[in-house]
This record gives sequence, C-alpha cells and structure tokens, in this order.
Amino acid sequence: MSGNMNLTLKVWRQKNKDDRGKFETYPVQHISPDMSFLEMFDVLNERLINEGKDPVAFDHDCREGICGMCSMFINGRPHGPLQGVTTCQLHMRSFKNGDTIVVEPWRASAFPVIKDLAVDRSAFDRIISAGGFISVNTGNAQDANSIPIPKDDADAAFAAATCIGCGACVAACKNASAMLFVSAKVSQFALLPQGQAERQERVLNMVAQMDAEGFGSCTNTGACEAECPKGISLSNIARMNRDYIGAQLSVQKA
Repeated sequence: MSGNMNLTLKVWRQKNKDDRGKFETYPVQHISPDMSFLEMFDVLNERLINEGKDPVAFDHDCREGICGMCSMFINGRPHGPLQGVTTCQLHMRSFKNGDTIVVEPWRASAFPVIKDLAVDRSAFDRIISAGGFISVNTGNAQDANSIPIPKDDADAAFAAATCIGCGACVAACKNASAMLFVSAKVSQFALLPQGQAERQERVLNMVAQMDAEGFGSCTNTGACEAECPKGISLSNIARMNRDYIGAQLSVQKA
C-alpha cells in the first residue's frame, strides 16, 4: 500500500467539563493521504472500539463544510493548517508521513467541553435566539426583483450569511471573542430592507446576550478573519459597532 502514512496523534481526552483532561498518544498506521481528517479519526476510533477502549468523541454531521460542527484545534490552529477549509475538508495529504499531530477542542469558557474534542456551543444558539431573525409581519413573499437592493449590499449580506457558526473565530482569539460570529449574523439582516424594522433592537439584544455568555472582548488582531473557514470579513465587526453605538444613542434620546 504505497503512499500510505504512519502518524502519531496527541489527542486531548476529557470525560466532561469538570474533568481536568489530558493528552493521550495514539499511533495510527496505513492512513491514506486521500482520507479526510475525520475519516482518519474514524479509523482510530474503530481500532479503539475493537480494543475495548473508549473512542474519541468529536462533533461532525454533514462532512461537507456546511454544518460547522467539526471543531478541532489542530497543531495550534482552528481546523488545521489550511485556510478556507473546515476540519472535514482537510485531507491527510496536508501532513507528512511520520508527523506528530496535536488535536485539541476549542478553548473558551463559553464553550465548555462535553467530552474529549466535543464542546457545547449552545451559547451561539442563544445569541441567535436573542435577535438573529426577522419577526415583522411582511405579508406574502414578494418577488425578489420587486425589492431593489444595491448589488454591493446584497453581496455583503450574502457574504455575512455564509458564516456557519463553527466557532473558529472564538478559538483563534486570545480573548475568546465572538464578535466576528455575532457581527456576521447582525450584518446579514442590517444590510437588507427586510432587516431594518428591528435593526436597533437586534444589535442591542444580540450583543447583550454575547456578553452574558462570557465571551471576551475583541482584540482587533484579525486572527478571527484569518482562521475563519468562510473568510468572514472584519468589516462586519466595524458595521456592528456603528449600529450598536447608534442604537444606544437612540435609546438614550428616547
């Protein structure tokens, strides 16, 4: 089986959020370079199960870079060494035969470890519930061409909406800030006519929930954008800050 790889994995094992956790070392052999990173973990887990040991817990669903669940910190980077890909899109050909690969969960107090590499990201769900939606009664659906939207605004809204909520931005930030995620979810509505009715209420509520969840402050280092698999722009944070200040001033005047 020429071209197959032998690797050493150092994997974080933690029973639950209260356990201290530790690294365990696992050799994996005969790994095809064409396997995805998660398929490689499937091979490891199958071996562990056959040996009567506890498999490594990790999140996954679509395995197509859509769901955002495959949250792994690989050799010190969220989703691994490549830009613009999620862990499930990372292939073993990105590593070399004989490499040692260190795999950890997201590190953030707002993302408590459920087990091993799986973390609880329900904080993101609560932020969305605080305002990441449109609830005004708009009547029947209108034809798309009947609501004129400048192309630049439409493109920016679509780009913001591509955020998959994986949490890589939080994992990359030294303060575990969720500003990139929240600003993307705010911007995708703030840029469109349908989102104007609740624009001020939305940004106030979502930022308040973000703070309540315990995420840190924005560091302005740009690590979040650099590690985001969808390339969400920092300009969304600037837009959200402007909206937030404007909404606060409006509330004070009222």
